Amino acid sequence: MTVYQHYDGPWYVVVAKTFYDPKQIQNLKLEATLPEKYFAAHLPGYPILIKLMSLIRPIGNLPYLKSMVVVNLLATVGLAIFFYWLLNKFKLTKNPLLLVSVFLFLPRFLVIRSIGAPESLFILLMLLSLYFFEKSSFWLAGLFGGLATITKTPGILLFGAYGLVFIERWFRERRIEGRWLWIMLIPLGLLGVFGLFGKQYGDFLAYFHSGDNIHLVYPFSVFEFRKPWVGTAWLEDVFFYFFLYGFTVLSLKNNKHRSLFYFSLVFFTATVFVQHRDISRYSLPLWSMALIAFEKFFTSKKFLIIFLILLPAIYLYAWNFLGYNIMPIGDWRPFL
Repeated sequence: MTVYQHYDGPWYVVVAKTFYDPKQIQNLKLEATLPEKYFAAHLPGYPILIKLMSLIRPIGNLPYLKSMVVVNLLATVGLAIFFYWLLNKFKLTKNPLLLVSVFLFLPRFLVIRSIGAPESLFILLMLLSLYFFEKSSFWLAGLFGGLATITKTPGILLFGAYGLVFIERWFRERRIEGRWLWIMLIPLGLLGVFGLFGKQYGDFLAYFHSGDNIHLVYPFSVFEFRKPWVGTAWLEDVFFYFFLYGFTVLSLKNNKHRSLFYFSLVFFTATVFVQHRDISRYSLPLWSMALIAFEKFFTSKKFLIIFLILLPAIYLYAWNFLGYNIMPIGDWRPFL
């Protein structure tokens, strides 16, 4: 049951079962004492798919818990296939299969893609949006960007990235195209979620009233051990994530696919404001950008040798982490 207990999977099951209805949340009689608005921090994109998957008869018993994991696994498969296709389509590497393999085995991502979590789905939608933007299919870029935004709020950063691309084009070409307006689907997706919260909670801004879930404070605010979501001074790994992804931004600066650069820039800028110990999870969308930026390094023989040597350590890390970051659930009935 450890996989089912991992944070924040069961909370997405609560949303899938209640769709933010306060009365239904109360009727679940959860062991944890949480305000109904707490669940507004868990956006509906992933729970909707959990709900749909739970209706499939072959799922059998524990339909919601199984669906929570199955949806994530299917999203991961779709993500791996699409990332491989994207690398080939844009000719971003000569070894797409190897690069996708490395992508899947970032230690933190190995855990995230094995439990109940929306990150694989979010990154898939993000990459779909970026692909269609680069192909000038702005309505599809806006559509998938909007879907990314109803899955996780950082999807709104796609809107900022595309806006910067348009500003650059305007300075270069001195023209504006009406079809650029399709990217408005991205903030409209978020407004739709807020509208849902307004209907269910009677509070349009329930996301911002969901408790201590807004972690954007000031640059490098993660380096403050006294804060509740940090809680430690052992943060060397965070520095290396900042270094890797900052270097990614600089390396993509002259990339012809401008949205990749601007998305990396906007997302990295937002990440340095995050005050949370789990920077490795918050920054996961940048991992694919780092692989694109440094594909020669990540597909080199030297890296492959070290990667294979450390592969057992990656699995040991994942096994260790899976048994650590879990909810103390005694009564499973609310999640069945």
